[in-house]
Amino acid sequence: MLDLAEHAENQFVQLKDVSKRQEISLKYLEQIVIPLKRAKYLVSARGAGGGYRLARAPEEITVGEIVALLEGGKSIARCDTKPEVCDRAPSCLTRNLWVQTGEALFEKLNSVTLSDLIKRKE
Repeated sequence: MLDLAEHAENQFVQLKDVSKRQEISLKYLEQIVIPLKRAKYLVSARGAGGGYRLARAPEEITVGEIVALLEGGKSIARCDTKPEVCDRAPSCLTRNLWVQTGEALFEKLNSVTLSDLIKRKE
């Protein structure tokens, strides 16, 4: 997402280029773009000059949104949002710590946009 924010500017970027720049497997990127496109974070185009670009401006997309989407939610431990998955949840001494940690983590991640990260690089 950051690579697209940096390189797309209303044009489409091919995943093979992102793969080379970021040293990430093309197959992995092909899997990641599916939920991002489905959630309308990305727009794609086929053919010559095709590829992917952000569906919204980088200053409108937070890191927290992306992490929550790709990780399946804002939970860092399964029991923090679904205590029924753990028999020990009612008496667990650390469950509340995981809940608070997850909340703090996503509060921070939601306060940072793709644009903020690009500006920090400059």
